[in-house]
Amino acid sequence: MLISERASTIPDSPTAAWNRPVSQAHTVRFSDGTEEMHGEGHPAFTLIVRDRRQMQRLLGADAYSAALSFIHGDFDIQGDLAAAVRFQLGRKHLGWRQLFYAAAARLAPRRIETWFQTRARAARNIRYHYDRSNEFYKQFLDQRMVYSCAYFRQPGMSLDEAQVAKLDRICRKLDLRTGDRFLDIGCGWGALLNHAAEHYGVRATGCTLSRSQAEYARESARYRVTGAEVAVHEMDFREIKGEFDRIASVGMFEHVGRHRLHSYFRKVHDLLQPEGLFLNHGIVRPEFVRDSAQTLFLQRRVFPGGELAHLSDIIRTAELTGFEVIDVEDLRPHYALTCRAWVGRLQRNAAACFQAVDRASYRTWLLYLAGSAANFEDGLTSVCQLLLAKRSSPLRRLTRNYMCTGTNRQRGEAESVC
Repeated sequence: MLISERASTIPDSPTAAWNRPVSQAHTVRFSDGTEEMHGEGHPAFTLIVRDRRQMQRLLGADAYSAALSFIHGDFDIQGDLAAAVRFQLGRKHLGWRQLFYAAAARLAPRRIETWFQTRARAARNIRYHYDRSNEFYKQFLDQRMVYSCAYFRQPGMSLDEAQVAKLDRICRKLDLRTGDRFLDIGCGWGALLNHAAEHYGVRATGCTLSRSQAEYARESARYRVTGAEVAVHEMDFREIKGEFDRIASVGMFEHVGRHRLHSYFRKVHDLLQPEGLFLNHGIVRPEFVRDSAQTLFLQRRVFPGGELAHLSDIIRTAELTGFEVIDVEDLRPHYALTCRAWVGRLQRNAAACFQAVDRASYRTWLLYLAGSAANFEDGLTSVCQLLLAKRSSPLRRLTRNYMCTGTNRQRGEAESVC
């Protein structure tokens, strides 16, 4: 079986990759050792196939069929996997299979979840993706296990540095203060909870439906945050009770579904105290993008129950539930760089990945993250942070300067963090 195990050409500090020239040139290598060059310029990737017949089948295949062939190890790709995904998606596939898969993505019975989702079903969906193996996720995430868009505020930042910058940016936007009751909805492996408790002195509460994440988050809180108040609950956010000064939801509401956004924002509104702030961070879909064979692949193989909403739908629903939008920031370039860094780490650590998951799972995540990088680079998906407050809130910062200035912890000097 052929496996993409060679390291990515993208380094751990991938900022130079953004806005680079996009090459469609590639090489095809056959099993007898012969090669063909396609396109002009330096080849971005090499397609490894058995023979010319298989090459022609792949060139004519829809995104869903090609993805399954890659997962099963029928062919391999060396070089820039994101460029290979872009090349395949850029080809015109107007056959009946392509139309069928697009319709299946829109009309699949599982799409009933966009209207109604039981707590049991939500838990199964989350555990399908996140309970693969903590050891597997350690092979491509940063040392704090942050599974969301990093923030590369300076050229040359490593993934670990960029994730810390993202955590701190969220805390600054929320204007966290010592003693604040802080809730992280979908807290993952606990990185934001720990950062907020350790550096801002909050009383942190997190919830996740993943057993693996909850156990890891509790353990990391005991290890990283001494004397701080950090609680992690394995529960649906709809079951959370109480009132909080600040709430964050990072990379979670993609699991909610467009038609359940109203109940999502209403629940957060009920949990937030009158003068509180809520930061919602998640992937959004441009208005012109529709379901496709690629959508069906993600629904069936990666994120069951997941669905991307338009930014306009999110803002409209938030306002209808009583929120006021204070700040919106698009982080699309940062997520493209993050996904490329994850792909590179997956490839470099392939052998360790195979100790934690099977090869099909490894290749699924490799393809999903490479495809995500290509989509973020090409503007087919984006990621936005919305800072919200209750419309009745009497308190408001007059400027956004507080988000961008702070003290360097090492030197004790004022610095810009935007």
